[in-house]
Amino acid sequence: MNKVVLVGRLTKDPELRFTPGTGKAVATFTLAVNRRFKSQGQPEADFIPIVVWGKQAENTANYVGKGRMVGIGGSIQTRSYEAKDGTRRYVTEIVADEVQFLEPRNTNLNRTEPSYSGISDAAPQNNFESFNQPEYDDDITPIDDGDIPF
Repeated sequence: MNKVVLVGRLTKDPELRFTPGTGKAVATFTLAVNRRFKSQGQPEADFIPIVVWGKQAENTANYVGKGRMVGIGGSIQTRSYEAKDGTRRYVTEIVADEVQFLEPRNTNLNRTEPSYSGISDAAPQNNFESFNQPEYDDDITPIDDGDIPF
């Protein structure tokens, strides 16, 4: 079984590219995932490369950015390639099947960012009233619950 579930913050905006030939979307980014605190109380983070394909890659690139918290579900994959200098390089990354956006896009985050990674365990100061008044993009039509027959 090869299943990975991570929650962390993006270290920079996702990079969206399209494969030559097929034009399939692929987004790559690094996720900073906090470890448990050491005995001295100093946090540490792991920086894990993430790859997302298809429509989910486009959505991720369009709706989340640096510092936003996301949940990732996927699998670990390793690959190798030959670098320009002729050496063999190995890469281990997470290929995400699921990306959950854990913060609203329009939230103003007021948190202090530690210098070790720009990631904070402190609860962000969110305006939770925005959850009760959703924002809809132009291509999304809200459904009135009164129209549902069950």
